[in-house]
Amino acid sequence: MNHYETVFILNPVLSDEQVKETVKKYEDFLISKGAKMVNKENWGLKKLAYPIQHKKSGFYNLFEFQVDGEVIEPLELLFRREERMMRYLTVKLDKHAVAWAEKRVKRNKEKA
Repeated sequence: MNHYETVFILNPVLSDEQVKETVKKYEDFLISKGAKMVNKENWGLKKLAYPIQHKKSGFYNLFEFQVDGEVIEPLELLFRREERMMRYLTVKLDKHAVAWAEKRVKRNKEKA
């Protein structure tokens, strides 16, 4: 199993309920494919660096998970088909990135 991190941006015109529903949809998809969710973060509504689809902000979410590599392509196909999705990026984490992600999670828990 490989370690992955996906950040995706949802349309800012969505209600909180629609955002939660969309995030749950993708989390359920990953779990159904045998993924182990390591971390899930909702970064909230953030201003974009440049307009996307004439929007200046979006709801950011992060998933950190472990899954076999063949699941990534179907996941990204779902992302491309989703009209609420503005952008997404999935990266495979090496051992250094995994260590950094663990530090980030620990630091965020200390702040809260």
